[in-house]
Amino acid sequence: MSEPTASAANQRVRIKFCGMTRVADAAAAAALGVDAVGVVLTDKSKRFAGIARAREMRAALPPFVTLVTLFMDDEPGFIAQAVAEVQPDLLQFHGSETAQDCVRYGVPYIKAVAMADGAHPAELMRMHPQARGFLLDGHASGEQGGSGKTFDWSMASVSFDRPVLLAGGLTAHNVVAAIRVVRPYAVDVASGIESAPGIKDLHKMRRFVAAMQEIAENHSAGK
Repeated sequence: MSEPTASAANQRVRIKFCGMTRVADAAAAAALGVDAVGVVLTDKSKRFAGIARAREMRAALPPFVTLVTLFMDDEPGFIAQAVAEVQPDLLQFHGSETAQDCVRYGVPYIKAVAMADGAHPAELMRMHPQARGFLLDGHASGEQGGSGKTFDWSMASVSFDRPVLLAGGLTAHNVVAAIRVVRPYAVDVASGIESAPGIKDLHKMRRFVAAMQEIAENHSAGK
């Protein structure tokens, strides 16, 4: 089993709540202590929020909570507009974007890896040397994230040269097991904290954060 991607052995696992469509849900996530909030800006997604709503979420988030905007093979002009108006901290690309496509906006980015295909992410990592990290998701190539599908976590239980975010079907019930196998830098959850696509369930959000806190407490106790 590999060591955690983060440099420190006691590095806590970060939390990203993704697919936000309501300002109140984004504010609730921040109040629960999540590290990042994801807003989908590709209209291919059932969780599409739009630029105006993303701006509202940006304004509602307190300091030190990262706003991530998601795109999937969108027009460069639209992405540039979103970057200018929303001012996200991080971009996330889920399509066939090249490294040149991703860096042109001058904002740090992460690239999603479709793990359902069974391919090792090493090749995509090589193709994106400037990516700050990689999101390992349970969907297949060409599909959207947030599918609620898990993948064989053992495929990701190797060492990577940059931070890995684990996604795909995570819930409060399986995230502990997933982290034990993958030992990621962060976990990313959308469907696992929802009552419907894009509509977050506060109780599920709380349970997910509680599960993550239990992991941190057990680690501190040496369990």
